[in-house]
Amino acid sequence: MPRPAAVLDPPRRRAAFDRIDAAITESLARSGIVVLRLGLGLVFFWFGVLKFFPNLSPAEELAARTIERLSLGVVQPNVSVPVLAAWETLIGLGLLSGRFLRATLLLLAVQMIGTALPLVFFPAETFSVVPFAPTLEGQYIIKNIVLVGAAMVIGATVRGGGLEPEPPPGRDEYPT
Repeated sequence: MPRPAAVLDPPRRRAAFDRIDAAITESLARSGIVVLRLGLGLVFFWFGVLKFFPNLSPAEELAARTIERLSLGVVQPNVSVPVLAAWETLIGLGLLSGRFLRATLLLLAVQMIGTALPLVFFPAETFSVVPFAPTLEGQYIIKNIVLVGAAMVIGATVRGGGLEPEPPPGRDEYPT
């Protein structure tokens, strides 16, 4: 039995693929930033709320020691952990609501700087072989590079910009 011409016709298959690809890409461009913002917000909210309850957050002790070292012993864990919990929860709420994004992203940037400090302050705890083999704690900190990247993408849209599903006219593709 002969096959329909459309199945065998490469230009038709390519055109059908392009239509499907364009529809998917447009959908991702429309929803991607919102999904990224909500996901990042959920992570910060969840991790922040955990710190309100002693010994629930695996990062609590390391964060408390980092703040204590950073403050030269002035800020003790009984103060720093609830403040950090509120800080992270506030970041989460800002991202989840989409309100006050500039201030939220500033709080996030400052928090991320603090989060990286254990790599410097406590290398024996964050690396099994400095600086090549991070411990589980070190991996937990290093993955924050992805969170920073997500925040940067969200920050690039605070003036109303967004993702474009197609390259601008005159350009065949986006640079890699």
